Amino acid sequence: MARGLPWRRPPGLRGHAANVESESVADESRHQDETEPEIAEEAPERLERRRLALAEVRQFGDPVLKSRASEVTDFGAELAGEAERMIALMHEAMGIGLAATQLGVMRRMLVFQAGPDAAPRALVNPELEWVSGDLVTAEEGCLSLPDVIVDVERPLHARLSGLDTEGRPMRLEASGLEARVLQHELDHLDGVLILDRTPRKQRRAAMRALREGGHFDPSMLERGGEEAAEAEPEAADAQRS
Repeated sequence: MARGLPWRRPPGLRGHAANVESESVADESRHQDETEPEIAEEAPERLERRRLALAEVRQFGDPVLKSRASEVTDFGAELAGEAERMIALMHEAMGIGLAATQLGVMRRMLVFQAGPDAAPRALVNPELEWVSGDLVTAEEGCLSLPDVIVDVERPLHARLSGLDTEGRPMRLEASGLEARVLQHELDHLDGVLILDRTPRKQRRAAMRALREGGHFDPSMLERGGEEAAEAEPEAADAQRS
């Protein structure tokens, strides 16, 4: 497992495990095995590009991450250029989703690419029309919460509507990872973080890790690290929406 890459536990332990917004280490490691010499030589440069990209992403504690974005009213070339910039930054950060608010832009626009064979897309003024009753708990990470992974329960299927960058209507029927990514990014546009949706004990432990610049994932509690969740209740409660 390469240092500095997004971390997550191996899939299969809890539903459809997903490190939302960040490519999984499992996928990255598999890619390295297929192209070993070139990837090994390029890894430091690749990680440096990721570091520079993440420097442009607003991090936990920035008030913009707890603010609701405004509806987009102007469409056309400028908005399309902003979407392309977001997609490029998402790729450099090794992400699979990004909301405009994570860049400090208070517009309701998100970009996503939930698989290596999928085309990156932008969705403007997204609305959640329907979600299934089937709920799945999976691990999620976030480009704005470095080195933190928490469990989040979300509907397995979702239907969203919105507009493209030219103002044309769009409708998306999504399942699995794609549905999770879209719901995660829509949360960002409403000022909601994964810390607001995870169980209380994990939230406390994740808050402590963020304050101390450390790492947290749910397996740390399962290994008997419950003491990591003993951060002051007041500090955790202060972060709730």
